[in-house]
Amino acid sequence: MSIQRLKDYAYDNFMILNSPVHGIAHWDRVWSYGQAIGWSEDADMKVIEYFAYLHDCKRYDDGLDPGHGGRSGIFAKNNRELFDLSDSQFKQLVRAVSGHTDAMPGCKAGEDPTLAVCWDSDRLDIDRLGITVDPRYLFTDMARELAYIKHESEEY
Repeated sequence: MSIQRLKDYAYDNFMILNSPVHGIAHWDRVWSYGQAIGWSEDADMKVIEYFAYLHDCKRYDDGLDPGHGGRSGIFAKNNRELFDLSDSQFKQLVRAVSGHTDAMPGCKAGEDPTLAVCWDSDRLDIDRLGITVDPRYLFTDMARELAYIKHESEEY
């Protein structure tokens, strides 16, 4: 088993997959950011990869969609066989997906390096919406560094 089972399922079942805003291109970028910052945080890269391809899978559309993280977490629980994770990793994944829109720096969950990297990986891609990444909403030093680098490159 591997992440490919989830990706195959996504290609066949998730309507949001082809969205230019919250679809597969975004999920690929979230995974890239996760790889870029995960090594510096001693995070569980397997959980981060699953997060990248799961976190927005149950969005109804590209608009404001409260509850999409929770729906994605419920999807995961109802389809446990798609996830090649230990029980503790799976629990962490569900927590990351369910909390990814509401968690803020300073919260206790953000002290978990894997959760922090998951959330930062998604937030670092907010500029696809024309919104500058705000380092105050990031959990890790590496993500804040990347946000500053992205901002500086936009100014030139």
